[in-house]
Amino acid sequence: MARVIHVFRQPDRFVAGTVGEPGDRTFYLQAAEDGRLVSVVLEKTQLSVLADRIGSLLEEVQRRFGAEVPESAPDDLVDTEPLTVPVEEEFRVGTMGLGWDAESTAVVVELLAATEDEVDEAVVLDDTEEGPDAVRVFLTPPAARAFAVRADRVVNAGRKPCPLCEEPLDPSGHVCPRQNGYRRTEDS
Repeated sequence: MARVIHVFRQPDRFVAGTVGEPGDRTFYLQAAEDGRLVSVVLEKTQLSVLADRIGSLLEEVQRRFGAEVPESAPDDLVDTEPLTVPVEEEFRVGTMGLGWDAESTAVVVELLAATEDEVDEAVVLDDTEEGPDAVRVFLTPPAARAFAVRADRVVNAGRKPCPLCEEPLDPSGHVCPRQNGYRRTEDS
């Protein structure tokens, strides 16, 4: 079957979101443009890294090319709405690419479907017939900042970390490895 590349040059929306309860959430990215909607699944750590790297890329683009990059995300661009339903998974993200398109002065986010085979980096940002399905989104610097802000909020909206071991705290309790499984009670 031929490779499918979903390209969003001027997305109406590009957001991160979750479905499920903390501790059992599935993370999604959704891109929408002109009535077309694509949702892909990714890991929490992938989302966290993507948000962080977008911030680093924007700083580098500003330093190297003098591009106009806002210091913080404009409030009106930070999307706080839930994911568009129904959320139908197009694919699970395996490899991500991030770049700068000087011609359109946009951050380019490329999300490739997970595959059994190792992905050749030449496939990223390439329109060849070979390779995994992909989603490619072009974001203005302010929109990229706003995406990163929302992505950070989504990642941090889960369970609070244990102050000792940094593992997520479950509502039903937490056996901390730093305390060798010892759990303090009010009587102690």
